Amino acid sequence: MTELGQALVFGVLAGSVYGLMATGLTLTFGVMKIVNMAQGALLIFSAYLCYTLWARFGIDPLLGGFIVTVPLAVLGVVLYKLVIQRVQRIDQGLTIVATFALALIAEAAIALAWGPNPAAATPRYFNQAFRIGSLTVPRAQFYTCLLAVGVTLALQAILKRTWLGHAITAAAENPEGARLVGVEPARVGAWIFAIATASTAFGGAAISFLYQFTPDSQDVWIGLTLSVIVLGGLGSVPGAFAAGLLLGVAEAITSTYISVRWAAAVPTLPILVALLIRPQGLLARATRQDTGT
Repeated sequence: MTELGQALVFGVLAGSVYGLMATGLTLTFGVMKIVNMAQGALLIFSAYLCYTLWARFGIDPLLGGFIVTVPLAVLGVVLYKLVIQRVQRIDQGLTIVATFALALIAEAAIALAWGPNPAAATPRYFNQAFRIGSLTVPRAQFYTCLLAVGVTLALQAILKRTWLGHAITAAAENPEGARLVGVEPARVGAWIFAIATASTAFGGAAISFLYQFTPDSQDVWIGLTLSVIVLGGLGSVPGAFAAGLLLGVAEAITSTYISVRWAAAVPTLPILVALLIRPQGLLARATRQDTGT
């Protein structure tokens, strides 16, 4: 039982990080129908920013995540206005190509700025852990889990209880009707992109000290975040968090009882099952209510 309990602890902690990284992508994908292929690059860019704040100024990576949200939100608005909005006017489907091009450009720019070598922050609590009976809870992963829960609750509150959340719902369900009541879909789109991009700051903060990363690490994280949002339901922030937990637990149990080599493959089975049984995702009903998708 101790072995299973430890596997569950590691799975929940890792899964909360997966959910945190997918929050931005699930908003743009579920609400705006945009597959932002630059999401992985934004996560790695955020990780490098948080790493730099730690390396040069001694700022804790988790605190650095809050600092980085502001410039990333501005970056999100700029990308939306200069690229996404213009491409949408031509063909909605071209946004995939445009964001993929942005990802390649970002990867090259990151490599030029920070170099190709692996990087990782090591805050003072990196190798520390709590003991709960016979279970070990790493401090770094535990703090990141708390951050993931906080970000998920905050985004859900914005979507359900604020004017902006209602505007997002209206613009997603009926753009023409939204204009009649004073909600401009293009302006709402800029807000969504700003929020989605800002949220990558926290995912990047987690990457910066939980994993080693390089400029091309974006390939791994874009695949993972796409898996999370497909399983959780497009546009559902709680769904992304729940899907992240499920994948994290599946990965940890696979590593413990089968083989580490299968850890990345076996957790994809829940995604296949979900696509067959519930293709709209785990929390599709919440997605429709919250975001109108």
